[in-house]
Amino acid sequence: MFAAYAAHTDAADPLKGLELGERPEPEPRPGWTTVTVKAASLNHHDLWSLRGVGLPPEKLPMILGCDAAGLDEDGNEVVVHSVIGGGDHGTEPRSILTEHYQGTFAERVAVPTANLLPKPAGLSFEEAACLPTAWLTAYRMLFTNAGVRPGDSVLVQGAGGGVATAAIVLGSAAGLRVYATSRDAAKRARAVELGAQEAFEPGARLPHRVDAVIETVGAATWSHSIKCLRRGGTLVISGATSGDRPAHAELTRIFFLELRVVGSTMGSLGELEDLLAFCALKGVRPVIDQVLPLDRAREGFEKMAAGSLLGKVVLTV
Repeated sequence: MFAAYAAHTDAADPLKGLELGERPEPEPRPGWTTVTVKAASLNHHDLWSLRGVGLPPEKLPMILGCDAAGLDEDGNEVVVHSVIGGGDHGTEPRSILTEHYQGTFAERVAVPTANLLPKPAGLSFEEAACLPTAWLTAYRMLFTNAGVRPGDSVLVQGAGGGVATAAIVLGSAAGLRVYATSRDAAKRARAVELGAQEAFEPGARLPHRVDAVIETVGAATWSHSIKCLRRGGTLVISGATSGDRPAHAELTRIFFLELRVVGSTMGSLGELEDLLAFCALKGVRPVIDQVLPLDRAREGFEKMAAGSLLGKVVLTV
């Protein structure tokens, strides 16, 4: 079957290891289902995998891709939850597709049957394929770990990224007052179109301190994130694309204002089910930057690596 996969890894030039070509079909195994992939979306995790992060040489070659929507073996339209193992699916250690198991950038992918959820009829395959990683991460950050409620205020750092874009749309749909930051004027304007009340340059003073900050940028925005929180506010972090060692940790401010710093990774099967229901009920649709056929996957990777996305890149099979 045709697939986009990591043939080798390169920390300095990750796209060197990206190959497009034939790979073996998934092997049947008890309790697993082979899904015919209709659409799959890119995540920064795929770039990190090509850099060798979480993907050791002995696991290569590895088909990339965490997210997918398609048809199960009975022809049902399904969405794939990419977290395998851990609390939801047995006793094996938790991982996501492309770490131990072949991913979704292929004509077919095998996953535990318990990892499949029905695709809402109102979502296209392309839209549904955007949800299980970036949008699920944003959903968990907002509604599980930040614990915000309608009327609360949230700052989303780094508008334009997949998780940040999802947080803006989901937060606005849930009745939150959302602010956003971006270095790019077009991305700031787009953030407002998607539901942010205002969008600012990084480091700018907000109209008031917020209840929570959604942080995926890391070192470059950390100090600003801490300073924007009200007393007792919550910073939720799920990534550090600019580095994980901020020059100013703001420890005094954290303990003096009794701030909470919460780490967040992906989301549970139940949270994905809730996210799908929320999108169907509220008419929320994932923001898609570009749809490409699988054989043009390299173009999508190049655009994501350049940081020029406004939403998700989706690959169709």
